[in-house]
Amino acid sequence: MTFQKHVLRATGEVALKTTFLVQIGFGTLANVTLFFHNVSPVLCGHKQRPTHVVLTHMALANLLALLSYGIPHTMAFFLLSNFLSSLGCKAVYYTQRLARSCTLCCTCVLSNCQFFTLIPGRVQRMMLRRVSKVPGPSCCVCWVFAALTNTYIALKVTAAQNTGNDTDTQGRWFCSSSIPRTGIGIVLSCPDGIFIGLMVWASGSMVSLLHRHHQRVQHIHTPKGPHSCPPETRATHTILMLVVTFVIFYTMNLVFTFYITVFLDLQLWLIQTCNVLALCFPTVSPFLLIFRDPRTPQFCS
Repeated sequence: MTFQKHVLRATGEVALKTTFLVQIGFGTLANVTLFFHNVSPVLCGHKQRPTHVVLTHMALANLLALLSYGIPHTMAFFLLSNFLSSLGCKAVYYTQRLARSCTLCCTCVLSNCQFFTLIPGRVQRMMLRRVSKVPGPSCCVCWVFAALTNTYIALKVTAAQNTGNDTDTQGRWFCSSSIPRTGIGIVLSCPDGIFIGLMVWASGSMVSLLHRHHQRVQHIHTPKGPHSCPPETRATHTILMLVVTFVIFYTMNLVFTFYITVFLDLQLWLIQTCNVLALCFPTVSPFLLIFRDPRTPQFCS
């Protein structure tokens, strides 16, 4: 019975490590492609659309998250120990939090900008003049805001504390933290709640607008084909899929993080699962954005 349990645990750890490495490889490649996919208009002498500006910042944040998680953990997998000093732990953990916050903020900016482009009539024309100038500065504010709000967290991170236990604990694998587990944790999570609330509001508003628009034009018979969907509707569907994907993975990661924090359960497979869930959105989102973009065939050719 003990042998079977050991085999199952070893198999699970190998599966988690393999998933983690696949995420790093494919996620990095996809985000580099997404970055150049949205920077290409500038390289060709054209002006970037507002959504392309946001996606450029999102690709950078995703890359930062993948590399900050991937490089230290991949080296730890092969060295079988945590090689980071206290300063290294602070830098790595701060970079992870910075990238995560920027990804959340940029997704929020993207969903709200798309909502304003769907507002009909005169209000739309007034909004479009302002919205076209907002995404770039908004993304820069996201980086500054994330850099400032995560400074306190980075200061409380130290090198891993080797407790002498076996490899099934946090001991020699990950950095430790002295952040208070109540009160301040709720305060630090408030910005995330605000951004997610704005995303959900924008997504619900877009669904309502599209539903009303569909009811008004359902009597018009349009030819069915691959290009029958208007570009605005297609872009809205893509952003809705992006928001739903983010909320699902964020919620799953939050559940695991809450369990580890409250019950102080530092089993290795729990922490690795939490890291895999944290990298799901940076890995999946660029594929979703690239393959849903009508410019993709031109870019590939």
